[in-house]
Amino acid sequence: MRYVSTRGQAPILTFEEAMLTGLARDGGLYVPETVPGMSPADIAGLAGLSYEDAAFRVMKPFVGDAFTDADLQGIIARAYQGFDHPARAPLTQLGPNHFLLELFHGPTLAFKDFAMQLIGQLFQTALERSGKRVTIVGATSGDTGSAAIEAFRGLDNVDVFILFPEGRVSEVQRRQMTTPSEANVHALALKGDFDDCQARVKDMFNHFEFRDAVGLSAVNSINWARVLAQVVYYFTSAVSLGAPHRSVAFTVPTGNFGDIFAGQIARRMGLPIERLVIATNQNDILHRALSGGAYETKGVTPSISPSMDIQVSSNFERALFDAYGRDGSAVAQLMGELKDKGGFSISQGALECLRETYASGRASEEETTATIRATHAATGETLCPHSAVGVKVAQDQPATATPMITLATAHPAKFPDAVEDATGQRPPLPSRMADLYERPERVTAVENDLAALEALIEERRKR
Repeated sequence: MRYVSTRGQAPILTFEEAMLTGLARDGGLYVPETVPGMSPADIAGLAGLSYEDAAFRVMKPFVGDAFTDADLQGIIARAYQGFDHPARAPLTQLGPNHFLLELFHGPTLAFKDFAMQLIGQLFQTALERSGKRVTIVGATSGDTGSAAIEAFRGLDNVDVFILFPEGRVSEVQRRQMTTPSEANVHALALKGDFDDCQARVKDMFNHFEFRDAVGLSAVNSINWARVLAQVVYYFTSAVSLGAPHRSVAFTVPTGNFGDIFAGQIARRMGLPIERLVIATNQNDILHRALSGGAYETKGVTPSISPSMDIQVSSNFERALFDAYGRDGSAVAQLMGELKDKGGFSISQGALECLRETYASGRASEEETTATIRATHAATGETLCPHSAVGVKVAQDQPATATPMITLATAHPAKFPDAVEDATGQRPPLPSRMADLYERPERVTAVENDLAALEALIEERRKR
């Protein structure tokens, strides 16, 4: 299996090389040269398997010979042993033909654990084998950072630096990043918003002298292995509702586009997905782009669903690459316009392709709160605000006979203020995290300055 850059000017890499590289040297994102298919019989054969066994079957064709079967099976087993539900990603019925896919049973109570726990084990295995050491730098709007720190804390061969926007994540999200005591993990509170954090990370990757000197790698969803891990739960949930013998639909609350792009990969592999619905909060650039054809940043407005407070959705580049017929030069031009002008217009042909692939909707702050309240009253299910955005947009879709699965991306206890405002009840943390508010924090406030960030990372990383 070979991987190519969405901008067409970077070396073609193997799975392991693409995983350890993260961002391509031309600024693009790696994607598989071809997407392997699964036959209806292969998909039906996932029924009744453990999540780990299903993950092995779905991911193995993308991994190729980078890891032996035994190594990959061991990696997957270690990745998910810390989840507190035996199904890993169970389904709950919300209403007639509407199901909630619970993706918050991992160590940090968010869907990012599915990818990050796996990528932590993949990195550790690959680096032990090579004897190399890497410096991971990531940006987070809340959940990616805590999942990365949890996955890599205490591991050999890796230093982790996570940038998060100061004052723009929930207290639980912040404490999950700032309370681990292991010396190889570092939480950096940047003065700015998530897009600033993400921009500085990309700047570091494009500063090749620094990148090579510290062995820079990425675990944001720009890393293909992150997307691949998320493909699995589309298969397991769909099969549990009758796939491949009947189609399913998914609604995905998303800001950075990686989670819903994983659904498109599952569909290209052969999973019968009738609709993939993008659900956005008030920072609705993806919904506006699909509705009007203009991808225009307008600044980030803080919301009660902070993990979606994003204007520059890095994984949208992967969708554009497919929509423009895998023309890397066209994608590079669009990304140049985004950097220089703050936006770009999507060509008519590409827009039609995107609209054939994805639907979209948005939920306001008031609608999000109302959905948390109404769902709790009607079903007893407590939604986090991100999951509520998904449920509201799913409910707005035209009714069909196809089951709708909405992704519940985080545990409600990660956003207790928003949930309490909606329901009058404050969701408790799981017992294993009950002392989170008492743990000492370790965090460094940093300016939105590339040179200062690079100097700090150079100083703190282990040689």
